[in-house]
Amino acid sequence: MRISELTDVRAARPGAIAEAAAARRRRDAPLGPSGRLLIVAADHPARGALGAGGDPVAMADRADLLDRLRTALEHPGVDGVLGTPDVLEDLLLLGVLDDRLAIGSMNRGGLAGTSFEIDDRFTAYDADAVAAARLDGGKMLLRVDDADPATARTLEGCAHAVSGLARHRLMAMVEPFVAHRIEGRVRNLLTPEAMIRAVSVASGLGTTSAYTWLKLPVVPEMERVMAATTLPALLLGGEVAGELGPVLDGWRRALRIPGVKGLVAGRSLLYPPDGDVGAAVDAAVELL
Repeated sequence: MRISELTDVRAARPGAIAEAAAARRRRDAPLGPSGRLLIVAADHPARGALGAGGDPVAMADRADLLDRLRTALEHPGVDGVLGTPDVLEDLLLLGVLDDRLAIGSMNRGGLAGTSFEIDDRFTAYDADAVAAARLDGGKMLLRVDDADPATARTLEGCAHAVSGLARHRLMAMVEPFVAHRIEGRVRNLLTPEAMIRAVSVASGLGTTSAYTWLKLPVVPEMERVMAATTLPALLLGGEVAGELGPVLDGWRRALRIPGVKGLVAGRSLLYPPDGDVGAAVDAAVELL
């Protein structure tokens, strides 16, 4: 199917999405032969975060985003994609998720830049929907702001999601931060001490941690951060404001730490400074 046909199919045959989900060929196990994972993230638009590569609305062009995702997913070194229902369903209809992991993004309610940003309510997938769509796991954002009571709601929601995904024996990917509001904007604290606290809180969520993975930024003294848990972790790629080389060096060092099992990268791979998605993916795959 062509990207230009997606809207007509959605309008005339909405059941085609469920048909594509049922027919998708799934991987037998999350980790491939290398024991590492490379996941491409594309759940930013649903939180109103559309900027990439210096363009404040780069991700607003859905056809362009899907084309970039297809380029990345066609690379044999890419293991899967992380996205909200609209993005994953487009990719299902395009037929590019066979033998790839599909991770559903769950709590997108804390819209970027809003007064309620720390209230990360579950507005996309829930655990039962992840299982019903035959996805391979669910991802949630957990920001702990000591000064914002909405943090308690997010903690409870994430705990329920971890437990629900575990009941279906599906990966629960938790992205934790300690955060606070500065001049009206929510900022994540990227110190070793803050990340150790965030990791410790996230590791204890839910009725079991058997299926929990962590998604963590690369911070100074990353060895200390990883020493705070026995849970497997994937590095958070984040957006690169400049050359990719120094960022790759940081990822390379962190990937040597026991417990780090791979990388989740979105805008840094999909919108690299030189525009070459394939080359950016090649560079990330080489690290693994």
